[in-house]
Order: sequence, then structure tokens, then C-alpha cells
Amino acid sequence: MLILQESTYVHPNRDILFSGLNLQINKNDKIALIGNNGSGKSTILKILAGDLIPSKGVLKAEVKPYYVPQIYGQYNNCTVAEALGIADKLNAFYEILEGRATESNLETLNDDWLIEERCKESLAIWGLDELDLMQKLQLLSGGQKTKIFLAGIHIHQPEMVLLDEPSNHLDDAGRLSLYNYLASTNHTLLLVSHDRTLLNLLNVVYELNKAGITVYGGNYDFYIEQKKIESEAHENDLKNKEKALRKAKEIQKESIERQQKLDARGKKKQEKAGLPTISMNTLKNNAEKSTSKIKGIHAEKVNEITKDLSQLRREALDVDKMKMGFEASRFHNGKILITAEQINFQYNSQLLWKNPLSFQFTAGERIAVKGLNGSGKTTFIKMILGLLVPQSGSIKITDFNAVYIDQDYSLIRDDFSVYEQAQSNNSGALLEHEIKIRLNRFLFTKEFWDKPCATLSGGERMRLMLCCLTIGTQAPDVIVLDEPTNNLDIQNIEILTAAVNEYGGLLLVVSHDEYFLNQIGVERFISLTGT
Repeated sequence: MLILQESTYVHPNRDILFSGLNLQINKNDKIALIGNNGSGKSTILKILAGDLIPSKGVLKAEVKPYYVPQIYGQYNNCTVAEALGIADKLNAFYEILEGRATESNLETLNDDWLIEERCKESLAIWGLDELDLMQKLQLLSGGQKTKIFLAGIHIHQPEMVLLDEPSNHLDDAGRLSLYNYLASTNHTLLLVSHDRTLLNLLNVVYELNKAGITVYGGNYDFYIEQKKIESEAHENDLKNKEKALRKAKEIQKESIERQQKLDARGKKKQEKAGLPTISMNTLKNNAEKSTSKIKGIHAEKVNEITKDLSQLRREALDVDKMKMGFEASRFHNGKILITAEQINFQYNSQLLWKNPLSFQFTAGERIAVKGLNGSGKTTFIKMILGLLVPQSGSIKITDFNAVYIDQDYSLIRDDFSVYEQAQSNNSGALLEHEIKIRLNRFLFTKEFWDKPCATLSGGERMRLMLCCLTIGTQAPDVIVLDEPTNNLDIQNIEILTAAVNEYGGLLLVVSHDEYFLNQIGVERFISLTGT
């Protein structure tokens, strides 16, 4: 159905993104394509969609795929109909209805007399019943834009669909509709996503890495099990190689010491035998050559094992290196930190929530805040942090130390270098080398220390934010995470999950990622219902 052969893609700055890549998609395949940020997943989708041309290689396509992109900014000046590629057909349809059945209009419509009806049906499926097809995309939210392109699947009725992070901006209702579509559709699919619930709905995982694409014949949970087996095998290889290195060094030492004893013994015998000086020098040179040869043989063996060991260590997972190391929170678990009674807020004389909110939050709890787009999650967070005062009801907040981490990690200052950002959080008077040790632990080697924060990826900003939290002298009493997994790849989500699971204070999470919420042990939910 679609084949990509020996493909290479080179960025305009001549950096090679991937080389010699092979990919085959057959009819009815449902494939999840995963890999670290920057590995080339979105580029592959754009090549398959025909939006990019590979620098080398061949693309063979029997069908034209329908493409749901991750970023929609390029469509902001387009109408909904233009973004979906149906503006000309709709215009021809309306022209014909008004009596202008020209040859051009009939050719453009191509007997698709149900185009308007299908548009209405498709938009209704995604909760966009009231949307005007002539409306500009720039006036819509990220979730609405995503739903428009998802609605395009039913409008165009393609044989194959390419989806790039389709759940990124969707609320719970939108995600449920997307999950239902993926579970029931007969379309051939290639999906790029970090949404683990979404990935589990597909029957094969393709992992994109430096070596190419590795195929795992099962869903995401199956892939994780296989990776665990690989990781355990890798760990055993590492231990065996370390053992082999120690043994090789011991043998090297013993062999050299034994040879040196033999040389010394031989020298004494030669001296007793009264051999001429020239003979003594010849024997001495032979002994030195023999010792040097033994040293060379063992050094080569040690170097070979050391090289293999270094490679294994480079391939080891980095998640275990990153430990938060927080001191205990100032408050014991169960200490009441926030009490709210019948609170609500108004915008333009309109109450935000249908029912006023009453709750208590205590130290050590893990709470998820959920609600549809526009339900007031940001307002809720600001009231919790004391940044907004409710316009009805009352809220009592204990004097606590809180950190609010939004999905853009805006606490990171773009005008700082990585080291300067870390240093700005140094409330414990750590020395320079101690800060750099912490940065290294979070994968910021010396090549990163002078790098501007503005150039960091989403995953790098997240890791730097976590690193900064470890540099402070005291763990925050409250951490608020706002859609923390939205812009992260799976590896960085695992890093975030491991870090959050070390934290012992009050954790408030705004997220639609059920898989993530389950992994961090959220047991309580606050649901916000608009009026």
C-alpha cells in the first residue's frame, strides 16, 4: 500500500535526521510510530503525506493518505473549508444549486452531491455542530482545530490516515471520541503519539531510533514488556562486561608480575654465569620485548572490553540517573492546607461553575483536576495558589511553598543559559561544581551549560525544571502540574513520572492523560462543570 525505501532526510543546515530508512505499511495495518523527540517521526509523516520530499530514497504509494498534522498555525488565515481542502467543491456545489451548472462546477463537484450533508455529519460527530465552514481557524482553540481535521477523515473517506499527536489538545470527551474511532475503524492507520491509552488501541508498534525502525508485534503494553526484557538483558551484559574487565585487568597484572619475576631470575643467573656484556644486553632486550609483548596483548584486551563497556553504558536508560532527592515536606501527611466552601467565580456576570465548589486538600494527596475546555481549570488553579480571590464563598489557604509548572515550563527564563537558570535556583549556596553535577544527572552535559534556554525542547525544559527543583534547599509543599505530558515524548514522560513518584507533598495535576494519572497514583478527582 505504501513503501518508503532507503530514505534519507537532511535538514537545510545539512544535519542528517535519518539515513537509509525503510518502512512498509500494508492494507488494514494499525501502526503506532514512536521514538524520542527529534528522531524524525513528524518528518516521516510529512514525507508519506507528500508535504516533504526525502533527500534520498524512494516513496511508493498506491493511495493518497489523509493527514492530521500536529501543528495548525499555517492554516490560521484559512477558513475551515479551505483547511480541509473542500472549499472549491463546496463552492461548486452551491453554484450548481443556484443554477450555474457549468462544466467546470460539475467537474469540480465530481458527483459528490452529499458533500454538504457529510460535512455537517462529520462536524457533529466531534461536537462542532455550530461551526461555520467559512470561519477562520485563527479564531478557534487548539482542541477545535484538532477536531476539525479529525472530522475531515469522515468527510474525505480515505483508505489510509496519518495522525500526528491527535490527542494533544483534546479534552476528555474529544479523547473518548478519538479512542472510539481508532478502536472501530477499518482505515489503515499510522499514528504518532505519546498518549499511551491511544497507543494501546493499535496492534503493532514501530520504534524509530538511530539504527532505523524496529518492529514490535503488539500494542504499547506489549512493547513495554519487550523493552523490559531488552533492558534486563542489557543490564546482564553490562554486569558481565564489568566482570570481564576486572578479570582482564587481574590477568594483565598477574602476567606482567610473573614475567618480571622470570626476567629478574634470569638476570641473576646470567650475572652468576659471567656472560659477556654484549650477551647480557641481548638477553635483556629480549626480556624487555617479551614483557612489552605481554603488556600489549593484555592492554589490547582490556581496551577492547573497556570500549564495549562504554558503549553499553551509553545505551543504558537515563531515567534511573535522575533522582529528585527531596527532603521531607514541612507538613505531615494529612495536614489541611486548603479549605474551600461554596466558591465560584464570574466572567462578564456569568458564573463559571454550575455548582459552587467545596473541598479540602491535605498534605501528601495526589489530586487530578478535570474538566472540558473552558471549564475554568486555570481559574481554579489561580484560586488554589492565592492568585485570584473567589467572588462568592470562602477559601482558607495555609502559608505553604508552591511551584506551578505550566505546560510551557515558563518558569524557565529564555534569556538565561542552562547553567544560569540552575544557579538562579541555588538557595542552598551550592558550589559551581555541585550545580554542574546536578545538571549532569539530568543529562545536561557541559555542552549544554552555556546553551540558551530559549533553544531547549519541551523535554529538555521539563528536565531542567526538575533539576532546578532539586537545587533548592527545601522541597515545595505543593506542586501544580498543568497538562505536563502534552509536549513530551514517551522517554521524557517516563522521566517525569519517576521524578513525580519521588515527591511526597501535595500534588495537583491538570491532565487528560489517564495513563499518566494512573502511573503517578492519583486517587482523587475534582471535576469542574461549567454553567
